[in-house]
Amino acid sequence: MAEGTAVALTGSAAAGQPGPAAHEPPLAAVLAGHERLSALLTGLTDDDIRAPSALPGWSRAHVLSHIEGIGRALARQARCAVRGELVEVYDGGRAVGRDAAIEAGSSRTAGELRRAVRDALAEAESAWTALGPGDWSLPVRYRDADARAALLAWWRELEIHTADLLLGPGPRDWPRAFCGHALDFLAPRAPAAGLTLAATDGPEERVHGAGSAVPVRGALGDLTAWMAGRAPSGPLDAGDGPLPALGPWP
Repeated sequence: MAEGTAVALTGSAAAGQPGPAAHEPPLAAVLAGHERLSALLTGLTDDDIRAPSALPGWSRAHVLSHIEGIGRALARQARCAVRGELVEVYDGGRAVGRDAAIEAGSSRTAGELRRAVRDALAEAESAWTALGPGDWSLPVRYRDADARAALLAWWRELEIHTADLLLGPGPRDWPRAFCGHALDFLAPRAPAAGLTLAATDGPEERVHGAGSAVPVRGALGDLTAWMAGRAPSGPLDAGDGPLPALGPWP
């Protein structure tokens, strides 16, 4: 898997406006994402949540169950960090604390899932807004990183899985700042031969690797969706060849 180090950058970062990875945690953007998701839950029926999501083998109920679980799990990372405690992301590990919980939770009714997800969003808001300026560097068990990295992980989970629900908003609706962060996070997926991502709807560009970089052009949200393993809303142009294969999720 290529290291995917960005060796060239244009757009907001090049203009002296670094993405969230380089300055204050994107708390306001995360809370705005909470509001968007909560609004989408209004009026969902049992038939709606049994419909397929964008993820193979998962219904919308599976996605909602996962959003609830990961939202609570990462919020706990923040709460424990303030107390000087390190806890695993999921009690019982991935198989029990994540996978089995998603499957069990997906059997709930639309009303039950709506309440559960909104409760998880409220829990997440309470945990993240309780952190002060000096708390973002506190260690957490998530990837043996810090509280700021855990918030960024929640941002990725929130935005990407909201689009996976297929309730209207898609990758082209992702905030551009989120796309910039996601592309930086997903850079290790770039092929070893190199990859150039160029937005056709803005100034953003990423160049990964040191080889003969394959150029891929498209709308910023579509480029981000492709790098995240999702279907782009519109076409991507890789020149004369097919889109290159990407490495595993980092």
